[in-house]
Amino acid sequence: MKASKISISDILLFENEDFFLVNKPPYMSTLNDRVEKVNLLALAKEYSDDAQACHRLDKDTSGVLAFAKNPEAYRHLSMQFEHREVNKIYHAVVDGIHRFQDQLVDAPILKQDDGIVKLSRMGKEAQTYFTSVKSYRQHTLIECRPITGRMHQIRIHLSSLGASIAGDEQYGGRPVMLSQLKRGFNLKKYTEEQPLMKRMALHAFSLEFNLINGEKQRFEAPYPKDFAALVRQLDLAS
Repeated sequence: MKASKISISDILLFENEDFFLVNKPPYMSTLNDRVEKVNLLALAKEYSDDAQACHRLDKDTSGVLAFAKNPEAYRHLSMQFEHREVNKIYHAVVDGIHRFQDQLVDAPILKQDDGIVKLSRMGKEAQTYFTSVKSYRQHTLIECRPITGRMHQIRIHLSSLGASIAGDEQYGGRPVMLSQLKRGFNLKKYTEEQPLMKRMALHAFSLEFNLINGEKQRFEAPYPKDFAALVRQLDLAS
C-alpha cells in the first residue's frame, strides 16, 4: 500500500472521543518531513482537525502510535509520558543468539550533529529492559521495554549488548538474506540478492496508558507484512 493511498481508517487500532491509535506503516514520517509530502500527522489532521501526535516513531519503525483529538487529551497523555507512566513494548529481530531476561541497559545517550547518537556520560540518562522472546539459528526476537524515550535509544542500547538490530547498519546491524537461511538457495543469474527486510527489524508492538476516565488500556499493533515475513522465514529455518 503506497503512502499516498493510506488513510487513517486503513490503519486504525482504536478510537474514542479523546484519542485514536494507529498501526504506523514503515517508511512514513510521524511529523512533517522536508522530503516526503505525506506524513502521519497530516493524515491525522485530515481525519480529525485538532489531532496532535502524542509521541513519535522513527521513519523506518512500524507500530502503535497515539494521537490526541483535543488539547485536554494531549495534555493528559503528555503528562503520563513525562512521568514515565506509559508502558511501551517494541519487538526487534537482532543479530546473534542472546538470552536476555529483563536485562537492563542504563547508559546515557548523546545526540550528535550527524543525526546519530552515541553512549556518553555527557548524554541524557536512558534505560531500556530487554527480554529474549525466541531464538533462531543466527538471530533472536527481543522484547524491548524503554523507560526513557531518547532518540535511537533501543538501537544504540541493543548495539551496546552486541545485539544490533538486523538491518540497522547505522548501529552495526546486518541485513538478513534468504541465502543465509535457506540451504541450497539459488539466486537467478545476473540478479543481486535483496535483503528479506529493506529496513531495520524494529516494531512498536504495544502501548499502555490511562484514558481520561482513568481506565488503563493496552493497545497492540500486529506486525506489518515485511516484519511478519522475516519472522516466518526465521521460524522455517530454525
